Amino acid sequence: MEKRETFVQAVSKEFVEDFLQFVQLHKDASDPFNLNELLDELSRKQKEELWQRLKNLLTDVLLESPVDGWQMVEIKCEDDMEIEHDSKMKKNIEIIHAVTSVIITCVSVINENENYEALLECAAILNGVLYALPESEQKLRSSVQDLCVTWWEKGLSAKEDMGKTAFIMLLRKSLETKTGADICRLWRIHQALYCFDYDLEESREIKDILLECFISVNYIKKEEGRRFLSSLFNWNINFIKMIHGTIKNQLQGLQKSLMVHIAEIYFRAWKKASGKILETIENDCIQDFMYHGINLQRKSPVHSKVREVLSYFHHQKKFRQGVEEMLYRLYKPILWRGLKARNSEVRSNAALLFVEAFPIRDPNFNAVEMDSEIQKQFEELYSLLEDPYPVVRSTGILGVCKITSKYWEMMPPTILIDLLKKVTGELAFDTSSAEVRCSVFKCLPILLDNKLSHPLLEQLLPTLKYSLHDNSEKVRVAFVDMLLKVKAVRAAKFWKICPMEHILVRLETDSRPVTRRLVNLVFSSFLPVNQPEEVWCERCVTLIQMNHAAARRFYQYAHEHTACTNIAKLIHVIRRCLNACIHKAIREYQEEDEEREKENVSVLDQTLSVNDVASMAGLLEIIVILWKSITRSMESNKEAKVYTINKFATVLPQYLKVFTDDRCKTPVFMLMSFVPASAVPPFSCGVISTLRNQEEGAVDKNYCTLLDCLCSWGQVGRILELIYDWLPEEQPQSKSNSASKRKVQIHDTRPIKPELALVYIEYLLTHSKNRECLLSAPRKKLNHLLKALDTSKVDLESILQSPCENPPNFSQATALQAFSLHCRLSVHLQHKFCSEEKVYLSILEDTGFWLENKVLSIIQEQEEEYLKLHRVIYQQIIQTYLTVCKDVVMVGLGNCKFQLQLLQRSLRIMQTVKGFFYVSLLLGILKEITGSSLNQKPDSNEEVVTLFDAVQKVFQNMLECIARGFKKQPEEGLRLLYSVQTPLHEFITTIQSWHMNKPVHRGVLSTLIAAPVVEISHKLRKASDMEELTPPECLADLPPFSRCLIGIIIKTSSVVRSFLDELNACVTSDDIEGIVCLTAVTHIILVLNKGKHKSSKVKEVGAVIQRKLKTFMEITLQEDSIERFLYESSTKTLGELLNS
Repeated sequence: MEKRETFVQAVSKEFVEDFLQFVQLHKDASDPFNLNELLDELSRKQKEELWQRLKNLLTDVLLESPVDGWQMVEIKCEDDMEIEHDSKMKKNIEIIHAVTSVIITCVSVINENENYEALLECAAILNGVLYALPESEQKLRSSVQDLCVTWWEKGLSAKEDMGKTAFIMLLRKSLETKTGADICRLWRIHQALYCFDYDLEESREIKDILLECFISVNYIKKEEGRRFLSSLFNWNINFIKMIHGTIKNQLQGLQKSLMVHIAEIYFRAWKKASGKILETIENDCIQDFMYHGINLQRKSPVHSKVREVLSYFHHQKKFRQGVEEMLYRLYKPILWRGLKARNSEVRSNAALLFVEAFPIRDPNFNAVEMDSEIQKQFEELYSLLEDPYPVVRSTGILGVCKITSKYWEMMPPTILIDLLKKVTGELAFDTSSAEVRCSVFKCLPILLDNKLSHPLLEQLLPTLKYSLHDNSEKVRVAFVDMLLKVKAVRAAKFWKICPMEHILVRLETDSRPVTRRLVNLVFSSFLPVNQPEEVWCERCVTLIQMNHAAARRFYQYAHEHTACTNIAKLIHVIRRCLNACIHKAIREYQEEDEEREKENVSVLDQTLSVNDVASMAGLLEIIVILWKSITRSMESNKEAKVYTINKFATVLPQYLKVFTDDRCKTPVFMLMSFVPASAVPPFSCGVISTLRNQEEGAVDKNYCTLLDCLCSWGQVGRILELIYDWLPEEQPQSKSNSASKRKVQIHDTRPIKPELALVYIEYLLTHSKNRECLLSAPRKKLNHLLKALDTSKVDLESILQSPCENPPNFSQATALQAFSLHCRLSVHLQHKFCSEEKVYLSILEDTGFWLENKVLSIIQEQEEEYLKLHRVIYQQIIQTYLTVCKDVVMVGLGNCKFQLQLLQRSLRIMQTVKGFFYVSLLLGILKEITGSSLNQKPDSNEEVVTLFDAVQKVFQNMLECIARGFKKQPEEGLRLLYSVQTPLHEFITTIQSWHMNKPVHRGVLSTLIAAPVVEISHKLRKASDMEELTPPECLADLPPFSRCLIGIIIKTSSVVRSFLDELNACVTSDDIEGIVCLTAVTHIILVLNKGKHKSSKVKEVGAVIQRKLKTFMEITLQEDSIERFLYESSTKTLGELLNS
């Protein structure tokens, strides 16, 4: 009793410290004092006295510390950089905070018959001073906000003012913070929004903040946020339009996954609305989405999101009353019109919505009206299947499959059969569109989900078997996916739809996406893991005998569909099968007792024999394929690996003796490479001898697998020793050392085989695993090999200089191959050791110097007739060198210095060598240099400028050479132009993409302008007939060289724009002048204007040409001439162009 009175008395200015102490004790969870319990115990009189005292205390504090001074103190503290606030003000705010806390507690205990006028005044005062509180007093702001929320929820007098304050504060706070707590609290007081008058000026800020909520992901993702946003539709009709406009503007930036939430907001608003608001939501929002769903372009980023919103409404019609009627009413004026539209994209969009929303009907229809409406929609479905636009037909197929699957039992059988026959009998063979054929097989699985469809489809699907051989890969993929669905739902036996022979043919020859699916389809047929292992082997033999190549592809992907342990088991099952065949052959040879033969005889024992070479080779190949597929898994299971190696090590020598056919030898040799050399000593010791005894020109194909064996055993050094024996010495110096190293071979009378050595090197360099083994050899040996190959240069020089004499080391073909391998090996070695030094790149540079100083010098010195005899050899030398250098630049090994030397050497080649065999290669080099320059870090900017000057110079000289050659040999020039179109286009687009508006870009464009201008001008000057002077109507009317260049330029819109900019600059600066040249430019822009990438810049260039031509107006006063005709013709043409 005393405590209650003490607390009431403490609420005064005199005992304010006691009051603050009481409030602090209430906040302290460890103290037993509880303000709620104390207020419950107060009598009505004591409550009223307490509320009066709270009002007086609050008034006294505010009089002592006026609101106007609060912000001034805050500003002063900020300006003076002081840490502490004015102590008096701080104390008063602490009191106000305590008073607010007590008032919040009091509100919860107010009864209707109590006089809380004083408490109302307190709340009104606090509500009034809220906006004057300094920013630093966030705790007090939150307390006042809590008071306003509590007051609104309690429904006390003047709750409107309190609710408005709480609503605004929570609204702002919910947008500033990422937590959802404020959104939940705002939803609890969302009715406070209706306290704001929409039409008043004070509500403008509220509207803006509320619209921000519609683009807040936190609101959209949270359940309470979506409820709140839905409720805003009921505020005012005009606000609905603002909401819809805001959402539409933000659709592009919103994630597609949020669209279902956006749709839910609209749906909830529609469900709760009535009267004018409902009408506005339907007509201005939902129907607007329908309109855009039909009329938006498919490529629009918003189209798919609009469809997501509409899909939500379509889905709701199953669960919510009134939705179906609303959809029918709103779709009626726009959907049927969209299905008949002339624009094919509009029809396809309308078809998608029609299929998704089917059936679109009013549930209030009587039976006759309903039948009539459904029949009308079936007719629309038929018309979709016959539409001339493929996308509409594809949508119609989707519609047929979806609708028949869903309403199978309700649809008339005749309509059902007709629709499906139309799809499977006609559209599955639609020759005009692969998309339509693909849609058939993508959509039929939807129908297969309905078991009632299986009997009919079992009759219809076999007619589609040839679709497995469709020329479109995506159709074949979709067809196999459909077969997988047939198998999964057990609608029919897939091999009755498409015979196994067809499947195996495609498995043998088709691409990876189709093959992997086919393996999945037939996997359980040929590798039934649930059956005994002997059956696996029987099926394997069956598959090999049915289609050998298909069997290899099947087992290549088998590991993707079962555990690696099953693959390992299959390897050993096949091994045991092969062993059984060998033992059977031995028993037959020894003519053992017939009864003994019949013991433990399996099906395979009766059908297989070592004499069946095809089956034996197939089984051996399958072991190799399976072993390769689980190599990684076996590395992690050492026990299994050791077991497998040991088992095969014991039988491989016997395999070598029994399987002597070449088809069997290759897989046996490959199996040898899987086991260590020590496990098969007789074989491993004889590999080198076998390789040595190969004959040049008639090499046994098994040399590849023998080289693989040595590489996998880590014996690449032995291969190199054999190659050294067959290649010439690099130099005759250091005879004593050389003799000591090759002491054993002094008495070796066996012939050297340089061609065979090069075949072995070629194989090692071409295959990545073997190349790694080769490059891991000691560097000294690799250098030795490189020097031995370098001797080919001496032979090539000899052949070029003295054709009658035999070269000392290599024949012509062998020398060219050795030269190619020398260049390639130097690049591989540079890549291998690039982090250490540039030794091997300098070797390639030396080769370039050799080419320039020796080969090109010989070409320059010799007569034309002599060079014709050696054209093949010097062309191949140059092509080999340029190809390797292009690859060096492409992989980033060649620095700026190397690239510059290469370009300078290219100029020398163009000046020296006749013919254009190198043009494509040079264009490739230019493309790689311009593309790789972005990744280079040059020593200076001057280096880059010099490099790009060289690029431009090489390109200009190349076009000049082509133009000169074209004049001499038009037919050969025309063939050359067509052959270089692709590399030329790639070079131009690379320049355009990476060096736009840079000097090299402008230089290349200037060259591309100059070439056609010169050619067209020359044609105009030489014209003998006025008809030859008429402007071109299309690209084909230009001269051949110009036709090629302009044809490449018009392929890319950005290149066209840059070309026109440069053309404009050339005409403006008088780089192109004279009536004839200006007419040539006019012809060029006329052709560009008729290309697929039209540009407004054409008219800009046309206007500049027109101004330049006017300076030659006096020519009209002269007698008839070509120039006068060209002037008048160009002026007229440009006038028509500019006025069009």
